[in-house]
Formats: sequence, C-alpha cells, structure tokens
Amino acid sequence: MPIEELYQLYLQHPLVQTDTRSLSTGCLFFALKGEHFNGNQFAAQALEQGAAYAIIDEPAYSIEGKTILVDHVLATLQALAAHHRQQLTIPVIGITGSNGKTTSKELVHAVLSTTYKTATTSGNLNNHIGIPLTLLRIPLDAEMAVVEMGANHQKEIAGYCTYAAPSHGIITNCGKAHLEGFGGVEGVRKGKGELYDHLRSANGTAFVMWDYDYLRQMSAGIPHLIKYGTSQADIEGTILQAQPFLEVEMTKGSLQGSIRTQLVGDYNLPNVLMAVAVGQFFNVEPESIRQAIESYVPSNSRSQLVKQGSNRIILDAYNANPSSLRLAIENLMRLKTDNKVLMLGAMAELGEESLAEHQQILDLIKQHPWKAVVLVGGDFLRLEHSYQTFPDSIAAGEWFRSQAFENCHILIKGSRSQRMERILEFN
Repeated sequence: MPIEELYQLYLQHPLVQTDTRSLSTGCLFFALKGEHFNGNQFAAQALEQGAAYAIIDEPAYSIEGKTILVDHVLATLQALAAHHRQQLTIPVIGITGSNGKTTSKELVHAVLSTTYKTATTSGNLNNHIGIPLTLLRIPLDAEMAVVEMGANHQKEIAGYCTYAAPSHGIITNCGKAHLEGFGGVEGVRKGKGELYDHLRSANGTAFVMWDYDYLRQMSAGIPHLIKYGTSQADIEGTILQAQPFLEVEMTKGSLQGSIRTQLVGDYNLPNVLMAVAVGQFFNVEPESIRQAIESYVPSNSRSQLVKQGSNRIILDAYNANPSSLRLAIENLMRLKTDNKVLMLGAMAELGEESLAEHQQILDLIKQHPWKAVVLVGGDFLRLEHSYQTFPDSIAAGEWFRSQAFENCHILIKGSRSQRMERILEFN
C-alpha cells in the first residue's frame, strides 16, 4: 500500500499503537518485531480488542480486510511519521544531549503550553520507535511540538532528523554517556552534533548554552542562534541558591527577577535558562514563563525530592553516567547540612573506560565526610575501597531499612539497569 493511502487510513484512525496491552478501540496496530518478540503474532488479538487495522509484514498472519501487508513494519511506521511531519507547518523543536533531555523537554513543554497548543514526547519515547509514535501523536491543529531524541551511537540522531525534521534544536550538553557506543567523548559530540548538522542545512534555529565552549564551536554556521547562559548570552541568569531546590535570578532578557523552581540541584540551571530562552523566542509572556517553570514538579525518579520521615531523599535513579553522577554528588557535597548519605548504582555502557570512570567517582567520594556510602553492582564491586557494597538494589534496600536513618540527606542514583528506585519500594 502506498504511504499516501496508508496516511488516509491514519487520518480516519489517528491513534497508532504497538502494544496490545495498551490498545485503544479504533487504532492502527503496527506489528513490530524485535530480537525476542514478533508483533505479527498478536495481529489477530489486536483486531479482536478493537484495532481498526493491523499493519503486518508476514503473510501468514493476514486477515482479509483487516490487515495491511507491508515489506517492513518499522520502516513503514517511520515513513508514515515522516509523511505526517511533512503536513505540519509548525515549529518542531528537537532536544538531545547526554544529560537533562527529559527535564528540558518537560520545561519547554510547560512554558509553551501556556500560550500554544503544544504536543510533546510522552515519557521517554525518544528512540527509533518512540519518535515516530511521538510524531504521529501530533494533532493537525497543534501549534508547537517538542520531540526528545535519545541516542547511544553515531548516525542515530541523523536518522531521526530525516523523519522528525526539526526546525529548532537544543543540545543540552555532551558528557560521558554511552561511551561504548559513541566511541569516546569526541564520538558523543559528533553524534549529538548531528542535530546541529541538520539545522545547519535546513536553515534552522538552535538554542545554545553559551557557557559551554564546545557547543559554541559545534553550533558554528547554524543560520540562527539563540544564546543562553551566565554571561555573553541573549538570556542570562545565575544561581541564587540550591538548598536543595534551585532558585535562579534572571539578569538579562524579557524575564527579570527570581524563579523558584521545584528542581533539586544547581546542575539544573542550564535547563531553566533554556526554557526561558525558548519561551522568550516564541513570545510567551514573561510571567507565564516564570509560573510554568515554578509549577513544574519532576517525576519518574528524575531529581525528585522525597520526604520520608525526617529524611530528605534526592531520588535521581532514572539513569546515570560519569557526567551526571559527578554533578549529583557534587551538588550534595555543597548542601549546607550534615548527615549525608550516598547510595549509588554502577554506570553502564562505558566500554573500556568503565573501570577508570568508576574509580574517578570513588576518588570524588573520598573528598567528603559522608555519614554512609553504599555502592551497588557493576564495576563498583571490582574496585578496592572501604565502602559498603551490595550486588543489587534489593539487597541495598534491605540494608537501608535496617539503618533507621534520621535527619539525613540521601542521594539515590544509578544507571537504569540497577533500578535504584527499588531501595524505597518497601520503606
């Protein structure tokens, strides 16, 4: 079936789903395949549950009048998303980076939604499946769209840009994340920089954290640059305090005065300044920008402040890499309080650099007098140190419950594979 014909079906049934466990009546079911699953096997079930059509790529699962046979379901999903994107004449903002993508996306969405009908990535649907689904969830009457783009190897962002076609873009930062896939820090910059490459060729606009020299260099040649930072930028602001919530003083731009956020950690300053820059660029009223940022409450184990009895727990367990872990530890070190506890899960996807990066984290930890330090799993177990260790977060959680901590500030952070949030599940 030509993509134009499939698009007409999509317009009649503008809800696309890939999982029978969350199926909605009247949707289009795309039978994706992976290493350990074959969506074609669930086509009949999807139709029984109310899907209007099932898009399949194996003839054995055809049902006359109800299935659409294509050469490759994932490629068709991406092509359909690209065709839908071509019908949209609105700004589409692509966001990538090593740290802070989701927080940045949520802040930008909060700011723009005060003024425009804004569609955005749901949760963490930021890969080769999630981005097409995000695009296909943008209604034709939307006025703005914000699309998060994750990547763990080069050419990935470039591929996303072929169908998302962002008109505006943000690289939050380029840190030590997915070093194994990218091949080192320079590989990270090259991979994330593919968003800038697209904007450069598409007469696009980039919002750039001007404090980062490497982003200045990477963004050279992009037709339109909006600069934010602590100095020499179009939008400027500084940290007033972060004990533990971040408060920012805006010093240059349409928004003046302080912004009292509900974000934990001074490392969120660039995210706040970026949201202000986007809002100002798109003519959102300054007070609406302030209220949107101040009202945003992080969730899903991302820099959440959890109060548990007399303890204050910074739950930042969605993911970790050397850059983000260092920032989180340093933020807790700076807090003007006693009784600080670290509960850290090992970092993943670091390749040959893994042991060295974990050792550097240990060297940082040793610089501060902690009440307790707990290290969980991975390469933390392979290095010599005197800290408490556990093979997994379940065991660490049992230890945590036995300690009966009081009046402590506790950081819980680790790579997704460690599932450090489980430490709190039974407390």
